[in-house]
Amino acid sequence: MPHNNTSDSNDHPSPALITFEGVQKTYDGENLVVKDLNLTIRQGEFVTLLGPSGSGKTTCLMMLAGFEVPTSGDIFLREQRLNSVPPHKRNFGMVFQNYALFPHMTVEENIRYPLKTRKMPAAEADRKVARILDMIQLRDFAKRRPTQLSGGQQQRVALARSLVFEPQLVLMDEPLGALDKQLREQMQLEIKHIHDQLGLTVVFVTHDQSEALTMSDRVAVFNDGVIQQIDTPSNLYEHPANAFVAQFIGENNTLTGRIESVEGQQCRARFGDGFITGALIGPGLAVGDATRLSIRPERVKLNGSARQLPNRLQARVREFIYLGDHLRVRCELAGNDEFMARVPVDDFETGMQPGDMVELGWRDEDVRALNAS
Repeated sequence: MPHNNTSDSNDHPSPALITFEGVQKTYDGENLVVKDLNLTIRQGEFVTLLGPSGSGKTTCLMMLAGFEVPTSGDIFLREQRLNSVPPHKRNFGMVFQNYALFPHMTVEENIRYPLKTRKMPAAEADRKVARILDMIQLRDFAKRRPTQLSGGQQQRVALARSLVFEPQLVLMDEPLGALDKQLREQMQLEIKHIHDQLGLTVVFVTHDQSEALTMSDRVAVFNDGVIQQIDTPSNLYEHPANAFVAQFIGENNTLTGRIESVEGQQCRARFGDGFITGALIGPGLAVGDATRLSIRPERVKLNGSARQLPNRLQARVREFIYLGDHLRVRCELAGNDEFMARVPVDDFETGMQPGDMVELGWRDEDVRALNAS
């Protein structure tokens, strides 16, 4: 029976559904694609595996699906060891980016297919298909073939087919990658609503951080085969565990510096030509250590808004980027000419020009001193 030795910190009342214990994967016998993975996914959770290409997230999903076998370690479904259980006996729903619909079948027949293979009685199958067609709002399209549907509609059918047999776990591998931005955002909310309605457990793979933040209860950020941090979206954004997570989740400014003093969770750090800022200190750092200071653009205030703040310094404006409800102001600060401030349109002081000097400011608690490497 698995024991729970996960790296997450989120106390959750639901029982563990999936447990990875010391899982490693190598394809060539030398390079580990996944390194010593310990992870618990609880019943009813929406967990996203997020990371750049080659970080190990898709390999984890494929091992969970049964298409890949761990080189070492174990994967459990509750108390059952899954390592040698073939994919079709795991009874998981799967949704892929390419939809994988049967072109010769109608929408209804595609959705019914998993019920047919499970030899479900016709009346019960009819009821389940009708319910899921209503849920994805495609009842009027039931007799159409996939080629007569838009990309978004095809993706809904693929989703319905993976859900109709009420699997205990649904695995999704970049399922929205082929959709345009507006449709993608709409589908993110639809999948989340279906997850909530049916009480599903979902493991979702993406490299799109905004998608992960929008949909997930928890996000596991992968890099180089290792989970860097697993946490709620807000904790990942506000309290990144290291410099990689800070850079990968959301937009982020980085300044290189050195820790001058430490008091509890706070520190003072020196950067640029003798500038000093207060900051929250990250794990494992001490006085004298090199650090990367992480500041979100929306936490940086300009001119009048900066006057009451404890950390103020001069910067030169390089560029304005207009984005409708806000502007991104690119500045040169302490040798970083990509330092961004995000300013709501209503707060923007008109008359500011590229080349002007501005005063930037931020609060101590809006800066995190993180590992330098």
